[in-house]
Amino acid sequence: MVTQEKIEEALRKVIDPEIGMSVVDLGMIRDIAVEGNEVEVKMVLTAPGCPLASYLVEQVRKAAEGVAGVEKAKVTLLDEPWSPAFIRR
Repeated sequence: MVTQEKIEEALRKVIDPEIGMSVVDLGMIRDIAVEGNEVEVKMVLTAPGCPLASYLVEQVRKAAEGVAGVEKAKVTLLDEPWSPAFIRR
């Protein structure tokens, strides 16, 4: 069974190459919704106009789709600012 926890665990392996931390620990992942075998991940970028946006979105999608039971993953970029306060320590 696909769970939010399993998706989050997989996303911890996605590292922001500019900062060197996972997208989860950076607080870039704002929501994970699981419906059956489909997943939607909502995320923010650490900077507006981030040159790595498409790379990060693709890596998050691939990581989510790599979880057993996931057939399709959608990644939505939210138009809201990221804050260092989002970082998990």
